[in-house]
Amino acid sequence: MENFHTESYPDPIEYEGRKGGVLRILVDIFETILLSLILFLAINAISARIRVDGFSMEPTLQTGEYVIVNKLSYRMSEPKRGEIIVFHFPRLPEQEYIKRIIGLPGDEVQIRDGMVTVNGVVLEEPYIKAEPSYRGNWTVPDDALFVLGDNRNNSSDSHNWGWVPLDYVIGKAVFVYWPPTEWGVIEGPMEALAAP
Repeated sequence: MENFHTESYPDPIEYEGRKGGVLRILVDIFETILLSLILFLAINAISARIRVDGFSMEPTLQTGEYVIVNKLSYRMSEPKRGEIIVFHFPRLPEQEYIKRIIGLPGDEVQIRDGMVTVNGVVLEEPYIKAEPSYRGNWTVPDDALFVLGDNRNNSSDSHNWGWVPLDYVIGKAVFVYWPPTEWGVIEGPMEALAAP
């Protein structure tokens, strides 16, 4: 009488040697590190992360907040009045500043009686801490920007030291990511509007 088996027997398992297993782990680790490095370089090529240090952008940005900066924004479009940018400080390029664009190349900027006027149009600026207590007239060169801090009377900016050359601009500030209670997109440009 023949015996019929109702259970199947697994094929014998072939184990890799100890050397092959260690090699596979090392290859996996190398691939993970390489992928992480590529992602790190790609992210840093298109963005930067900066810490706001100081009170010049209050009330929009507070000291200690961390901001993501889009480094590609001005390769694809022109700067717009009202955008917040990060740039190399013209007098000490190792330092990075964050300010709001007020004047574009060729603009005539005037500050008088607590109002900022660009090309004869008074800017509506609901984002500032207080009206500027200083005065002046500036014509922005063709290759530069005129920038001010939102805390007008407590800001080192273009009214003190002049222009930001366009090639000193790092990028546009787009998002506050720390602390979590302040997470959010930084508001778009406040275009020049004639005040009533």
